[in-house]
Amino acid sequence: MHIQDVFANHRTTFSFEFFPPKDDQAAETLFGHIKDLEGLKPSFVSVTYGAGGSTRERTHNLVVRIKETTALNPVPHLTCVCHGEADVRGILERYAEHGVGNILALGGDPPRDLAGYNRAADAFQHAANLVGFIRQFNRSGVHRDKRGFGIGVAGFPEGHPATPNRVLEMDYLKAKVEAGADYIVTQLFFENRDFYDFRERCELAGIKVPIIAGVMPVTSLGTFKRIPELALGARYPAKLLRAIQRAGTDAEAVKRVGIHWATEQCRDLLDNSVRGIHFYTLNHSYATREIYKSLGAKDSAGLR
Repeated sequence: MHIQDVFANHRTTFSFEFFPPKDDQAAETLFGHIKDLEGLKPSFVSVTYGAGGSTRERTHNLVVRIKETTALNPVPHLTCVCHGEADVRGILERYAEHGVGNILALGGDPPRDLAGYNRAADAFQHAANLVGFIRQFNRSGVHRDKRGFGIGVAGFPEGHPATPNRVLEMDYLKAKVEAGADYIVTQLFFENRDFYDFRERCELAGIKVPIIAGVMPVTSLGTFKRIPELALGARYPAKLLRAIQRAGTDAEAVKRVGIHWATEQCRDLLDNSVRGIHFYTLNHSYATREIYKSLGAKDSAGLR
């Protein structure tokens, strides 16, 4: 389903993010979690992407499997890094062939095994350039939907790590929207005031597309330590840090604290008319299912 139809049909969207598995065994484990989350009836699910060849194929294979064997609406990520125009056109043609309706267009980072990679040869230096290319591709009529792909882009409530100037940051975000983005999904955050401030700054900048809030529950001490690496610039509010410290090394207590914090984030976001919530699942279903239960809903329809 095209993202424009998703927003037209749902006052509030709920979506989940997965990353491609590293091997066949991990793929089957992941698909078990995906099937668990399918029952929550999300508006769509997204699949992350790496520029390396094998990772690129795993993303494509997972997206196609979700599309062909579930009722879920997959949205693959696509990045600028390590790609020429022919590469991106080929990827878009493959997704169009399988009826995938939407793309999340990102700047991206070079693969870890390409340290010092020179991006000068990349066809798209910024996400706005990639968005513009996808819009151009849409006009080719290759996609069975005459509108072509719906396009999402990323926003950063706590600030983009590569753009300390917050005024320029909004200019760059607006450029992505003006290039043709249909919606914004934010990087994860733990303080809702950051999101509300970001949403208001978007309004002041004349950005009118829907903005989806990204939420990731802390489910372990390992996750707690990894999140600032996964999302550069992400910061923990002192109240959350204090609660994690009280939990100490008790794994179940840490999980309860993290899920409770994310649940209260979601409750507050819903009370303040958020357009959508995007759950960063880290390829597990438990935390998201617990949040739904705590909010009193058996599926996404019960949260709207």
